[in-house]
Amino acid sequence: MEQQPRHIFLTGPPRIGKTTIVLKVAEELRDMGLKVGGMISQETREGGVRVGFKIVDLETGVEGILAHINRRSGPPVGKYRVCLEDLENVGVKAILNACKGSDLIVIDEVGPMELHSEAFRKAVLEALNSGKTSLGTIHYRASSPFIDAIRKRRDIKIIEVTYGNRDGLSKTIAKEIFKRVSKY
Repeated sequence: MEQQPRHIFLTGPPRIGKTTIVLKVAEELRDMGLKVGGMISQETREGGVRVGFKIVDLETGVEGILAHINRRSGPPVGKYRVCLEDLENVGVKAILNACKGSDLIVIDEVGPMELHSEAFRKAVLEALNSGKTSLGTIHYRASSPFIDAIRKRRDIKIIEVTYGNRDGLSKTIAKEIFKRVSKY
C-alpha cells in the first residue's frame, strides 16, 4: 500500500476560506483529543478596509503584526511592510513549540511575506522534517525556490480550495489527519 503524504497544504485564491478551514480542522482535532499548535495569519481591518495581517499562536493566543500599510520599516510586499520581529517572536516560536509539543503543526501561510524571514523558512523545514503531521496553507500564485521545493515534496498533499469543495473540506481533512496521527 502506498504511503499517504504526512502533510496537507491548502492553496487557492485569496479570501476563498483557507484559514477558516484550517481553524475548523484545528478545533475538530482538539475536540478529538489532539494537541494542535502553530500559527495562523488573519487580515486586520479598519473601517471595513484591509490594512494588514496579524499572526496568532494557536496554542497561547499571543498575537503579533505580520504586515501593515502604516509600518515605516520592514521588507515591502505590495502596499504592506512585514514586521519580521513579530513574525519570528510569535509565528516562528509557535511553529517550533508545536514541533516539540503538539500532535499537529499548523503553518498558515507559506507566502511572500513570511519568506522574508530565514528563521521562518528554517522553522517550516523543521516542522516538515519533524516526523509529525503539518497542516498549512501555501500562497496560490507565488513562486520562489522555497515555495516550489515545498510544492514538489512527496510527503505533502496539496489541496486547492474552491467554492465547490470548501464546505466539506474541514471534516474530511480532520478525519484524514486524525487517522494519520493516531497511527504514531
